[in-house]
Amino acid sequence: MAFGSLSIKGRALRYLSQREHSRHELERKLLRHVRNAARRRQQADDAAENEADNETSRASSDEQQIAPALDALAAAGLLSDERAAASVLHSQGARYGVRRLKQTLQQRGHEPELIDATLQQARSTELARAHDVWRRRFGAAPADAAERARQVRFLMGRGFESDVIRRVIRGIDDPTFDEV
Repeated sequence: MAFGSLSIKGRALRYLSQREHSRHELERKLLRHVRNAARRRQQADDAAENEADNETSRASSDEQQIAPALDALAAAGLLSDERAAASVLHSQGARYGVRRLKQTLQQRGHEPELIDATLQQARSTELARAHDVWRRRFGAAPADAAERARQVRFLMGRGFESDVIRRVIRGIDDPTFDEV
């Protein structure tokens, strides 16, 4: 069966087999697919206006099938927002800071409560992760102000908090360190 001819549930399973998705993200992808398929069918059958009306009703019927398909996948344990958030943390947590992870989770449509819970886990190890990223990239303390600024910009681009960056650049690994 070709990828283009999959049912909505089949397409959702195909997406889920590639990586974990949040419900919102999967719904967005499926909706885009349904609308594109309807547009392609409408272009192919552009000859009669009666056909165009049929295509519009077929597309809206497909859109109404998305929620029940996602409900069935969630009931079967194949779709889980918690698992999707944990997957983001696991796959990107070693390279990125809390700010970047938050942005990724928001883009994927996770609920604010789930994002907060996931980021709590990431905050507990952020200093160690930032130090590891810094060590792999630079490995030595900055020699001058320009090098220091470059290292700070790099870590900020990776989404680490400014106090964590300060500790890493200065080599202070004490979690009680508090500079004004």
